[in-house]
Amino acid sequence: MIDLRTPLSLRTSFGFPLQSPPARREVLWGAALLVLLPGVGWLLNMGHRIMMVHHMLHGRPAWPAWRGYGGLLRHGLVTFAGMLYYYLPAALLGALAWRSGSPAWAAGAAALAALATVAIPGYMTHYCVAFDAREIFDPVRALSRVRQGGRAYWRAWGIALAALALSFAGLLALGMGFLVSSVWFWQVAGFSFASVFARQARDRAAPPQLTPAAAPGEAGA
Repeated sequence: MIDLRTPLSLRTSFGFPLQSPPARREVLWGAALLVLLPGVGWLLNMGHRIMMVHHMLHGRPAWPAWRGYGGLLRHGLVTFAGMLYYYLPAALLGALAWRSGSPAWAAGAAALAALATVAIPGYMTHYCVAFDAREIFDPVRALSRVRQGGRAYWRAWGIALAALALSFAGLLALGMGFLVSSVWFWQVAGFSFASVFARQARDRAAPPQLTPAAAPGEAGA
């Protein structure tokens, strides 16, 4: 069983959404919803990922998570609104750069877009804990999650980007395979970033290790 206690690696992250029949069924259903409910299916998949990570962060099995569709849609809308919120400054500055032809403004727009992209996995993972929208719409808090994640956060980014690149192989299956591989990618990314912050939470909760000099029975030696 691959869960948030499993060491983070390409193998464990890539295998997480495919490790059992229930997991594979949820990937396939997510892909089906992209076809059956264009637009809405994408939001439902985002909400599904939020709920799946929420289950794991609270020590429960990730699946089943395709239930309570109203709640899934709500979580999808909230997190999508967060993405718009963070990308809006870059879009506005990019529009000004396009109209003015200013390379400096274009560079600023690119920098803002990169900053927004980097922040998204951190705030989204922390939103999964208690569905607190302040995790999303407080930029200072959201960006602090990037710093909090440290080197492991960037490792998760590397895994997510590798999964993204691999997901385009789904286009070889008449294009329809990309629907499945894209849902797989989203779940790989969700698991990878959740793994980073779950491990940090466990490390903070662990009792400090006694040094040999302070071990019980040796204090008065």
